[in-house]
Amino acid sequence: MIDTSFIISAFFWSAATIALYAGTRLAHRKFRKWWTAPVILAPVLLISLALLAHIGYGEYIRGTHWLLALIGPATTAFAAPIYRQRALIRQHWPVLLAGMVAGTGASIASAYGLALALGLDRAMMLTLIPRSVSTPFAMSIAGTIGGVPALAAVFVIVTGVIGAVLGEFLIYRLPLRSALSRGALFGAGAHAVGTNKAYQLAPEDGAIAGLVMVLSGIGNVLIVPLLWHWLA
Repeated sequence: MIDTSFIISAFFWSAATIALYAGTRLAHRKFRKWWTAPVILAPVLLISLALLAHIGYGEYIRGTHWLLALIGPATTAFAAPIYRQRALIRQHWPVLLAGMVAGTGASIASAYGLALALGLDRAMMLTLIPRSVSTPFAMSIAGTIGGVPALAAVFVIVTGVIGAVLGEFLIYRLPLRSALSRGALFGAGAHAVGTNKAYQLAPEDGAIAGLVMVLSGIGNVLIVPLLWHWLA
């Protein structure tokens, strides 16, 4: 027997999620404020709508789980910016490699230290570890090492917003004169949100940020499970 109430609920929340994201993208193009970014404004509006409708996360995710399945194809699409920037990789690969390793190490160490300082349990610690890479990578890593993928996505958003705001503050106070250094700062520290901010500063900064974001994500996918297996 077909559960019509589930179909209606799934359609409504899927449509609401897509519509709110599309609407906040348009708003962010017109009002370039950090709080209008779709990764901030869309979840806030969606949570508000769910609270008004008295809908819990379990019911919401039942109807919108197919959207999470799209993260797989989105992850493979990250190969495109790497291919487009292949000349840049060949030219600056030692610097990019050093930046990726340093950024990955700093993000893992800081997340681990923060988890210990806050007294988080093992599951929460493993969820927090991949907070400095983009959502598809973070969810994959969290699921692999025993964390909670959906909650890892929340940590990623918070990290990206804070990183983008602090990054813009730092670039005007640190001697970062090249697009390589400015882009790497945003790409390694604030993933997709930081990359969007870097593109607002200069197209070349944004290209570097996107490249570093992808390389850092790949580095985390390869390093974190091995590191955690060795430590466990």
